[in-house]
Amino acid sequence: MSNLPTPSLPEHTGTGLPPGTPETEARTYSISDLARHFQVTTRTIRFYEDKGLLSPAREGTRRVYSQRDLVRLRLVLRGKRLGFSLDEIAGIMDMYDTDTGEAGQLQYMLSRLSDQRRTLLQQRHDLEQTLTELDQIEAQCRRQLGEIQD
Repeated sequence: MSNLPTPSLPEHTGTGLPPGTPETEARTYSISDLARHFQVTTRTIRFYEDKGLLSPAREGTRRVYSQRDLVRLRLVLRGKRLGFSLDEIAGIMDMYDTDTGEAGQLQYMLSRLSDQRRTLLQQRHDLEQTLTELDQIEAQCRRQLGEIQD
């Protein structure tokens, strides 16, 4: 996601009441609202739904997303940004739907974060090594080109 300000998300309460009144606690959003808010395509949101990461209600053929779906989509996008697979993200989110308790959830999350950190550090090391090799090959090519042109 870009560093641009996030557009505000319209609330669809279905009650005709203004957002924020006690009767509008069950805020809902359309797929277009979420796509615009998170700057993703509606296809992306449907893909996450197909993977079981989001579970909107239906009004006929129309998808109706709840506040829970909004939070879950935010977590999916954050997890992807941090390099987690969709299966890992699902596991982390599922921890919040089980009775393992907060300590279990946090331990699981810490374990996943630690694994991801190790993976990213190894990737950084591999990239640095590759860049060093590229620099060496480039220098060698420039030397050889200089010898040919002289």
